[in-house]
Amino acid sequence: DNKPITDWIKLKHPKSGYFKVVMDAHSKLDAEKVFEMKKADHRILNATLKLKEDYPKRQVVLVSKDINLRLKAKALNVVAEDFLTGKILDVESLYTGKTVIQDVSKTAIDKLYEEGVIEAKKLKIDKPIPNHYYILKNDKQSALAYYNPITEMLEHLEKKMAYRIKPRNAEQVFALHAILNPHIKLVTLQGVAGTGKTLLALAGALEQRRMYRQVYLARPIVPLSNKDIGFLPGDVEQKIGPYMEPLFDNLKFIKSQFGEGDKEQKSIDDSLENEKLVISPLAYIRGRSLSNICFIVDEAQNLTPHEVKTIITRAGENTKIIFTGDVNQIDTPYLDSQSNGLSYLIDKIKHHPIYAHIKLEKGERSELANLANDLL
Repeated sequence: DNKPITDWIKLKHPKSGYFKVVMDAHSKLDAEKVFEMKKADHRILNATLKLKEDYPKRQVVLVSKDINLRLKAKALNVVAEDFLTGKILDVESLYTGKTVIQDVSKTAIDKLYEEGVIEAKKLKIDKPIPNHYYILKNDKQSALAYYNPITEMLEHLEKKMAYRIKPRNAEQVFALHAILNPHIKLVTLQGVAGTGKTLLALAGALEQRRMYRQVYLARPIVPLSNKDIGFLPGDVEQKIGPYMEPLFDNLKFIKSQFGEGDKEQKSIDDSLENEKLVISPLAYIRGRSLSNICFIVDEAQNLTPHEVKTIITRAGENTKIIFTGDVNQIDTPYLDSQSNGLSYLIDKIKHHPIYAHIKLEKGERSELANLANDLL
């Protein structure tokens, strides 16, 4: 069809409407004058305002993922909505990966400790979720358990260390178990700062480094105030260095668990030197195939659902991917707690037999860090 796209074009799908491109619009109410700045956002607002003038009997809605643009639209009495595709309904009801069961009989807990396994139905769990974790309690006892979708039994869990990093609470026990379990190929860890997400992921990956060709730890670079890193001084390494430093801090903490000259410290240094362990910006993996790799993606809440899907679809044979992040700490203006890639992944892949998720809620960094997380 040679009809210009500046005219209304009927889309082919039966439930679709009409489409056109507004190149330049001049409305009576000029957004560029109202907000005293010429920028693309204000041209979009002007196009919307012009449509309102041209079609006064129709509802004109601006759809954008940019919350600042939506607020400006509402200030000009324009109906504005978020782009709902790829957005979960309620982050508060997001899958946590764990359940506390109270009033479990002494007989059941004793059986779990003695035999190491118990049937789910004996704990009145009608439809057990694959790779789901349980805290079983009664007045005097407690036990940690995991539902194994292969054996279809609840298995008793004990604290296990990974590269001298010992889990400090039940959630961390669950997280480390998921990381070390070879049958679980995809893990997500969600929690506030100080809950140990990245540290556990890195320690677990180092513990099983011989199972993989490479351990890869990456994070997306999202500059503060969303300014391009090209404006920062120095070469590429100097520009990205500050964004990668938290990952190296976790590695330094793991190394500090060993004495000077210990073979584990040397092993970490050697792994960095021969690129068995790689720490880099996520953008550097573009176009690569991820085969025989343990791949940790930190700060995954700053990825879009499409970016998360792209990473997972690159996974080859014998690859494990671990996403960590806090869905309430978003650094990009085009994502929020409901639309970011980590929330989307947790919501869409929950209950899959090769996937496990744990929400880490208890901070272990310090009393001061916990105070900030709770009250600020």
